[in-house]
Amino acid sequence: MSTGNSPAHDPWDLMRRTTQARIGLRRSGYTLSTHDVLTFQADHAAARDAVHTPMDIDTVGKGLRELGFGEPIAVTSRASSRAEYLRRPDLGRMPADLSSIESSGADIGIVIADGLSATAVDTHAVALVDAVTSALTPQFTVAPPVLASQARVALGDHIGEALGVEMLIVIIGERPGLSVADSLGIYLTYAPEPGRRDSERNCISNIHPPDGLGYADAARIVAALVAGARQLGASGVALKDTSAGEAAVAAAEQSGLT
Repeated sequence: MSTGNSPAHDPWDLMRRTTQARIGLRRSGYTLSTHDVLTFQADHAAARDAVHTPMDIDTVGKGLRELGFGEPIAVTSRASSRAEYLRRPDLGRMPADLSSIESSGADIGIVIADGLSATAVDTHAVALVDAVTSALTPQFTVAPPVLASQARVALGDHIGEALGVEMLIVIIGERPGLSVADSLGIYLTYAPEPGRRDSERNCISNIHPPDGLGYADAARIVAALVAGARQLGASGVALKDTSAGEAAVAAAEQSGLT
């Protein structure tokens, strides 16, 4: 019940604070409340913008340059426009021209791809690359980063082969939802070359702090997978992330519980 002009207590309020999902939607008669309708429309617009807005190559490139891994290289897929990229996923997996890429001899190559959310790349990519490279160096050498537009994950196989790296990390904008439009994913491929199957990659998803996976946690998982891939000589379904268990054991040892 309400008292005076104060609204009645909503038992869903506390739970809504713990998730970005749409739960306990309010109703007004036979339809949703005006607040929830407007929120839905705003989130839908944000998702559309994430898909259709071009990646800010200049700003992202400047941020990558300041990390000290060399001049970023910009490439595109064979999709000539955003509309064609969305209609033809196959073109997003093929490079238009990789003549600007030279073999680096590095252990690790990093591709930053717009994917289906340039918003995610613009918001998180530079900070995530910083965390990942900090976790990998000096144990591994890292090639100059590559910025890929109109790109699907498999475009990285061509780039990794051209770079001549042992392993490739593709950081890519994930398909936006109606609660998250700025989420990044990371795909690790050992011995990248055209024709690699999705089962030969490892994926870390839902990277969008503060509500999703944080940069440091994502970097820790990447470092563990990279070390495991080198030991195993493969990535994908045969490679498992054991970093959480190892971290728990280390914490227990530090606290004297073992």
